[in-house]
Amino acid sequence: MPSPRSADHPAAPSPQRGTVDALITQTRRLRGGIAAVRRDTTADLSGTANETQLRWQRALCDLAVHHLDDLGQHLDQLREGLPSEQPGEPEGPGESEESRRAAGAAPERKPLDQDAPGQDPGHGPGSLLNRVGSAEWNLLTDEVTWSDELCQIFGRSPDEGGLPLDELPSWVVADDQPVLTAMVTDCLVDGKPIDGEFRVVRPDDAVRTVHMAGEPVLDTDGSTASMWAVLRDVSALRRSERAVRESRDSLQRQRHMARAERRLAVELHEAVLPPWRGSAPLAHGRRPAGTALDVASHYFPSADSALIGGDWYDALELPDGGTLLSVGDLTGHGVAATSGMAMVLGAVRGMAVAGIEPGPLMGRLNQLLDASAQPALGSAVCGRYDPATRTLVWSQAGHPAPLLFRDGAGRALRPPAGLLLGGTTGATYAQAEERLEPGDLLLLHAGGLAEDPTVAAERLLGLAPRFAAARGTQECVRVVAEEFDDERREGDACVLLAMIG
Repeated sequence: MPSPRSADHPAAPSPQRGTVDALITQTRRLRGGIAAVRRDTTADLSGTANETQLRWQRALCDLAVHHLDDLGQHLDQLREGLPSEQPGEPEGPGESEESRRAAGAAPERKPLDQDAPGQDPGHGPGSLLNRVGSAEWNLLTDEVTWSDELCQIFGRSPDEGGLPLDELPSWVVADDQPVLTAMVTDCLVDGKPIDGEFRVVRPDDAVRTVHMAGEPVLDTDGSTASMWAVLRDVSALRRSERAVRESRDSLQRQRHMARAERRLAVELHEAVLPPWRGSAPLAHGRRPAGTALDVASHYFPSADSALIGGDWYDALELPDGGTLLSVGDLTGHGVAATSGMAMVLGAVRGMAVAGIEPGPLMGRLNQLLDASAQPALGSAVCGRYDPATRTLVWSQAGHPAPLLFRDGAGRALRPPAGLLLGGTTGATYAQAEERLEPGDLLLLHAGGLAEDPTVAAERLLGLAPRFAAARGTQECVRVVAEEFDDERREGDACVLLAMIG
């Protein structure tokens, strides 16, 4: 059976690794340059330069470094592709932050990672500077100074000026007000730097996610004289991060579902097909010499080994001493095709045990597929071998004819008329007879052993000399496997070989 795979189609190729590596290198160099500028700016704070301007420059450097760190992390993820799941890793919406980091996802920003419902879907024109504003609250004079950019972020006119600290929480989403209060208190009372996010509701009801970074400004006696901050509108950034996270979660869920579906399809496939592998003597020593059948089979997975289809093969000893030989293929892949195959194979077995001849059996099978709740098309060949007369009575429905090998040569049996199963209501199927001799090898095959079925049949017939030299069907199966195992197939396939004893 094919080895498990995570999906029914191969994954999309990752971007060119060399290009992404070059971008990562450039990002790291740029980050190092900005860090050097920040160090120079920090050193200048002890000089005679304007301290407010230097603080502003330093804050912009911090924001730029923060952006580049995010960019570097996203480029790393782009280079590596979707992270592989580890055993026991949580999946879906309930997974932990630790598992996200272990899987290579961008860490969630606390306390917020998304905007509230009803936010303005646009981010607004302008560069980074148009999305960054500064503010200073003087605790000694109660003076409030806001830049025009910050007024624009809050949806206020510059003429209206900035908001006092006691009014600022009223503009913040209720759930985020404790976050803002804690940051301001820690800054004013304990002298801690400010670094956090909250959502602001503007007068036009648009919601913006704002990142606030700042620090207290101390008076000569060491007390807090004012608080300054740089506020950045990160709404679009958080939306992008959320989109990346949600798409990753969706891919993980799809991967999990594909794995589960394929596992179910494999288990169903193995449960329905005959339990024997290799040679299966069906006569059990009860028949006269020269009438026993030696049967073997082989399953060929698709090129990507993930497409479990509706192929089947079967050899069943019937109550009257005959043997049912059948091979078929239903369209589709996955659980739907495998469950349909199980239904069809069960019907074939039941009708054969009931004594229905191959031609009428195909007609009723066509009726079954035509009336099924999940319509499907299928092809099949079904034969009944009578050991008393060594006669094979068989019928086919849009399927390659069995191949008969005798005395080192092979030929395809002349097929009776028969349309694809499930394609036409009320279709009838003819049947044909073939007299077999001891030592004859009968080969039935389902699906596409090769891209062109005609070429596949010619290649099988070309194996006649090797079949003649083989001892039993098991060796014949190995010959077929050597010929077709490396073939790239869009779907799976199988062969069933029966040798007259």
